[in-house]
Amino acid sequence: MQRLPAKLMAKMGRPACDVFINHRGIDTKRNVAGLLYDNLTRMGVRSFLDSMNMKPGDRLFHNIDRGILGCKVGVAVFSPRYCDSHFCLHELALLMESNKRVVPIFYDVKPSELRVKDNGTCPPMELQRFAFALEEAKNTVGLTFDSLNGDWSKLLRNASEAVIVNLLEVEEERKHARKQR
Repeated sequence: MQRLPAKLMAKMGRPACDVFINHRGIDTKRNVAGLLYDNLTRMGVRSFLDSMNMKPGDRLFHNIDRGILGCKVGVAVFSPRYCDSHFCLHELALLMESNKRVVPIFYDVKPSELRVKDNGTCPPMELQRFAFALEEAKNTVGLTFDSLNGDWSKLLRNASEAVIVNLLEVEEERKHARKQR
């Protein structure tokens, strides 16, 4: 896929980031999440990946929440240990609650295998919030990938194209909404 034309990028406006990549770092930072971040960046899409956009001293939730609220599209990279992370589930819930377009990528995991686990440290309301967001994401058309048998270049191409299509659709919706006012 080509870099987005400068004219189009100017029309789209410049939020803090165009795309927020939600992922379980231990599972995906060095592969799918990192590669997708690099590919989107080369295409001119401003993406948020915690390890690339944050520095020592930054307040974790503050910067992540700001990235999510300022983005146009989210990518949720689900992996086998994704639901073990309070941070991942918080980010997913915030993406869903703020009505962001979310592109799910099921990396070495089937949607039916994803469940919020109650380890006794999270309040029931928070668990319910996480479960609702997870169900909403599982019922969103996404991409599946098996790291042992999958074609990495095809995954990156398909994921990048899905992000671009969603970014363009969000921009069209915003343009239409402005005309309605």
